[in-house]
Amino acid sequence: MNYKPAPLNATPPDPILRKPVRVRLVGEDGNAFFILGRVTKAMRRAGYTAEEMDRYQREATSGDYDHLLQVTMAWVDDVGEERDEENSDG
Repeated sequence: MNYKPAPLNATPPDPILRKPVRVRLVGEDGNAFFILGRVTKAMRRAGYTAEEMDRYQREATSGDYDHLLQVTMAWVDDVGEERDEENSDG
C-alpha cells in the first residue's frame, strides 16, 4: 500500500492587517475537532473573515491528522506554556 499524504497548501492569508493568531496547542486536548474549534475561535477574535476561517478548515481537514496539525501550525503561533488569547483576561 502506497500512502501519500495530501499536499500541504497551508499558506495563510497575508497577516499584515491582522494580529497573529496565538493558540496554546501543546499540552491541550489533541482531538481534531477540539483543535479546529479552538483555532477558529482564535481566528474570529483576530479579525479573520468567515471565508478565511472556512479556507483554514477546508485545508486542515483535507488529509489525515498529521496534515491537520501541519496546516494548523502554518496558520497559528503555538504559545506553548504562555497564556493564549482565548484564556487571557484582556
